[in-house]
Amino acid sequence: MYLLDANIFITGKNLHYGFDFVPAFWEWLDQGHSAGVLCSTDKVRQELLVGKDELGKWVGGRGSFFLAPDASTLPSLKTLTKWAYSGIFTPAAITEFLSIADFELVAYAHAHGHTVVTHERPSPLAKKRILIPDACDAMGVPWIDPYAMLRQTGAQFVLGASAAS
Repeated sequence: MYLLDANIFITGKNLHYGFDFVPAFWEWLDQGHSAGVLCSTDKVRQELLVGKDELGKWVGGRGSFFLAPDASTLPSLKTLTKWAYSGIFTPAAITEFLSIADFELVAYAHAHGHTVVTHERPSPLAKKRILIPDACDAMGVPWIDPYAMLRQTGAQFVLGASAAS
């Protein structure tokens, strides 16, 4: 299963897959969730609901898309916390990471064998911010960018007969 980072939704809305010109992307997300192919975490949902916009409205109607940590996630949260403290990161970077959705996202993926989907790129020498790909690599969690996910799932957003030429 693919576990989506908040930036997939935000960048999709703001750039590549606006609700007004690529509604098929958002329909594809719903279909992928219904098919058990993709989801996200409750902490991502909380971050997205802060924006009281079209994305917040879309997210608000899809509670089941966003999963809460369960008992099997707890050991992964502990392991990820230990890794964060044992690295080269500044105290501020650790505090931030442990308080945002990225922490829950990586731990949930680790606990459940999911692949994280993010726009972030690794930066293993970074000290001031813990990035999702670096945390995934440390935990042995696979991660990919959204375009790889779209290709792997065979997603296609094809113009319909009513599209203007």
